[in-house]
Amino acid sequence: MNEQVLALEQESDQLKVEGKYPEAIAKLQEALNIDPSFARAHLALSVLYHKMEDYAKSCEHAEKAVELEPNDPFNMAALSVTYQRAFEGTRDPIYIQKAEEALARSHGH
Repeated sequence: MNEQVLALEQESDQLKVEGKYPEAIAKLQEALNIDPSFARAHLALSVLYHKMEDYAKSCEHAEKAVELEPNDPFNMAALSVTYQRAFEGTRDPIYIQKAEEALARSHGH
């Protein structure tokens, strides 16, 4: 793993703790510019966008983490939770359908 990418991830984590979500997102975007396959950055971006109530982007980044690491059960479970939270925030039933599909895939069904 690239040390610069890990340093940017740590900076983003600190900014998130401080409630500086746009700045934290910018650090993770920098990390992805260096290493586009860094799935953890997408998971963190998913959380940050959720905190900013941008549910579409939150889901987009959770989906990208699954795309990058499709055999990681944590990523699929995180995607299901992300969809559930998006539903809670929007009441759009499409997110419940997607959450159920992700949950089924995470259990190998």
